[in-house]
Amino acid sequence: MAAQMDPDAVAKAFVEHYYSTFDNNRVGLGGLYQEASMLTFEGQKIQGVQGIVTKLTSLPFQQCKHNISTVDCQPSGPASAMLVFVSGNLQLAGEEHALKFSQMFHLMPTPQGSFYVYNDIFRLNYS
Repeated sequence: MAAQMDPDAVAKAFVEHYYSTFDNNRVGLGGLYQEASMLTFEGQKIQGVQGIVTKLTSLPFQQCKHNISTVDCQPSGPASAMLVFVSGNLQLAGEEHALKFSQMFHLMPTPQGSFYVYNDIFRLNYS
């Protein structure tokens, strides 16, 4: 019998990997999505690996650093999927003040035992 996964540990590891890759090698995020994946970025819906990578690599800043404040997760459905909700600060190079953001990931298991991003919703939080 397979060991039960710890959703909190999986979510923490995913979040660390995702934002490290975003901050250092954005094009490398393509491996975390599949053709059925959808990104909603500030209200704009984009589907498929190529469209998502194009969006993320064409943002109007090249250098940034994500500082994560919270990571919450829940199991989702019978197939070991997970919802991961992240909040934090986004520091852009050359900017004095960080931007607050929230992001939600719906992670789906792969046959190989890892996860891919099925849904990804990103919003800046303006106060």
